[in-house]
Amino acid sequence: MTQTRKEFENRLRQIGAERYHDKHPFHHLLHGGKCSPEEVRAWVINRYYYQHSIPIKDAAFMSRVEDPDLRRMWRSRIEDHDGTDTNEGGIRRWLRLAEAVGLDRDYVASNRGVLPATKFAVDAYVRFVRDKTLLEAVAASLTELFAPKIHADRIQGLLKNYDFADDSSLSYFRNRLKEAPKDVAFGLSWVLDHADTQEKQDAAAAALIFKTDVLWSQLDALYAAYVEPGRIPPGAWVPGEGMAMAKAS
Repeated sequence: MTQTRKEFENRLRQIGAERYHDKHPFHHLLHGGKCSPEEVRAWVINRYYYQHSIPIKDAAFMSRVEDPDLRRMWRSRIEDHDGTDTNEGGIRRWLRLAEAVGLDRDYVASNRGVLPATKFAVDAYVRFVRDKTLLEAVAASLTELFAPKIHADRIQGLLKNYDFADDSSLSYFRNRLKEAPKDVAFGLSWVLDHADTQEKQDAAAAALIFKTDVLWSQLDALYAAYVEPGRIPPGAWVPGEGMAMAKAS
């Protein structure tokens, strides 16, 4: 039976309540100040691969959209990450975080050292958005419903527990607190408008579950490689690599 608009929205929000990656043990360590410098750097390197893939994903989505109104609304997402003449953009802000934790900016931007599982999960998300229905692609983006809380918790936890954390290094998260609500308000409304049958509602809910799996699997790989059991796969970042050169005094 097709759910009402409110019932379906509650269904989507429940997916986040149960499956969003704010509940992952790695985030509990990170936000609680329990991560070593090497574990923080591994997170920054691997999360960059996700960050740099977001505008690629959005460009793939827009290439399939025939409605100019939808394209016009969506393209701000690319600008938010890639930047504009007046907006530094999320990718550059993330690289500033990389520098703050002692990593070489060019090393991180090269995507060398990224865990195989991170690449597999993120690339699968890009393919999902490129190949699935527009409804499923938009629904997969709705993890942004749950992002403001994790960004706020992250800012608070990093500022409290790590010397590298300041307004400059954490600017990515502060900007997402302003950018994400706009994106998710549009995306949620669009999904609720277009998921007008049980089949479409089920597909949209499955897409959101898929996206939570993408986020969760990245942290599983990070935890296994750098926390417990600490088994770093071939080709992945090894602590000590990709460090910024010390500035001459």
